[in-house]
Amino acid sequence: MEFKIERVAELARLNLKPEEKQKLEKDLGAILDYVKNLEKIDTSKVEPTSHVLNMENVFRPDEVKTSDAADKALEHAPQADGRFFKVPKIVHRD
Repeated sequence: MEFKIERVAELARLNLKPEEKQKLEKDLGAILDYVKNLEKIDTSKVEPTSHVLNMENVFRPDEVKTSDAADKALEHAPQADGRFFKVPKIVHRD
């Protein structure tokens, strides 16, 4: 496959030095040659997939449970007022 490395660099917004252009052209050419080889493989008997593994629903049913997370958080608060954190006022009116 033919391509112009300057155009590829422009589209990718790359400012390449001449030696970088040569290396990139060589590497990109090797990648495209490999893809060309992959196109030769017969995949007519392979079923299309969206994922390589069989996907199963891993969700569990919702269950209503009580939680003591708020109580545990308030245990560590320097000051609390009932079920709320108590903090100093930081907004002042002039």
